[in-house]
Amino acid sequence: MLNPVMIVDDEASIRDAVQQWLSLSGYQVQVHGRAEDCLAELEHGISDYAGVIISDVRMPGMGGLGLLTRLQALDADLPVILLTGHGDVPMAVEAMRDGAYDFLEKPFSPEALLGSIRRAMEKRRLVIDNRRLRGEFEAKGQMEGRLLGFSPGMRELRKHVLALAGLPVNVLIRGETGSGKELVARCLHDFGPRAGKPFVALNCAAIPEQLFEAELFGHEAGAFTGAQGKRIGKLEYADGGTLFLDEVESMPLAQQVKLLRVLQEQKLERLGSNQSIAVDLRIIAATKPDLLEEAKAGRFREDLAYRLNVAELQLPALRERREDIPLLFEYFARTSAERAGRSATPLNAALLGQLLGHDWPGNVRELANAAERHGLGLGSRVTTPPAGQSLTAQQEAFEAQCLRSALTRHRGDIKAVLEELQLPRRTLNEKMQRHRLQREDFLGS
Repeated sequence: MLNPVMIVDDEASIRDAVQQWLSLSGYQVQVHGRAEDCLAELEHGISDYAGVIISDVRMPGMGGLGLLTRLQALDADLPVILLTGHGDVPMAVEAMRDGAYDFLEKPFSPEALLGSIRRAMEKRRLVIDNRRLRGEFEAKGQMEGRLLGFSPGMRELRKHVLALAGLPVNVLIRGETGSGKELVARCLHDFGPRAGKPFVALNCAAIPEQLFEAELFGHEAGAFTGAQGKRIGKLEYADGGTLFLDEVESMPLAQQVKLLRVLQEQKLERLGSNQSIAVDLRIIAATKPDLLEEAKAGRFREDLAYRLNVAELQLPALRERREDIPLLFEYFARTSAERAGRSATPLNAALLGQLLGHDWPGNVRELANAAERHGLGLGSRVTTPPAGQSLTAQQEAFEAQCLRSALTRHRGDIKAVLEELQLPRRTLNEKMQRHRLQREDFLGS
């Protein structure tokens, strides 16, 4: 709703007159004859209300001052303009000290009211914009703590995840085994409007075909041999939230047809029942192969592929973002050591060379396993660099890690980094630019 204004006055003639003036001036107006009704409407979601409240001071039941107090407790930045009689002016002045935005003495001119509303609306817009920007900044920081990495690929991934998290669309995540598809799916859920609802994960490759329908749709008692009681399926359990379908390419074709129907109609039927159950959910699917290629080969329904792939996220393999390997290894090693009440052994040059030279076919999952073993003092089981990993490439990766570690230790303080690494400022700038390191990413790290 654009330019919303809420009028609270027990006199119908005043409500109607003010509503007419404001409607003609382009405002979206709501009217209430009781303060309690206004409060009930604003109690939920008041922080996002982008408008202004206009309230009479004297009304039966809760008056304008009582309404002001209650609204201030919910949102101290919500502008409230009070309408007063002549004898209420001292009271209104005191109310402004307590947080009222303005007061107008009756009778007032339309111009005076509109001027006050315009100023209040500008203030409210600034508050809403600042809250939105602060929320985006906080979400960005939280996302960086979940999807770790300095590489360009991870920067882009975090940006796309944040953008998609708030959109009501199904998302297809593509990536190799172990690249973090479920973590990305979880972030899409946790940073979106469905965060307070269930996140339900189902690995389509791990369920026998004969049990798949019951697992997805649920069943009634006696629906088949062994179905002794009613069971809620994954689709129904995820109502209001998100269903994550991992390895979706493994879903049996018969169940693909039924899932497509659920997506189209937003309804399902349990096995053994003819009753339709409404569901509201978001589907996030993950796959290694291209679903459209699978469809061409007859292994996946093309219409379902398009339904699932409204938006697509491509996850980089770990070998494509080698600059993130030391950060991830140290994080997993430290976490593993702390769980065991130990201190993680620092990453030395020899081990770093092995980490950067390994191809990591199991991606982050394989790296996490190696790091956890290292954190527990069991060795990392990392092989030596394979042939083809040139000395120059290994030196470049080691140099980037040294710079990144120094920037992290000194929280982006360039002067301290220069002193520790004993580099001229110009040389440091050139190396940071070559390795795509930005000081801003390390402030407060």
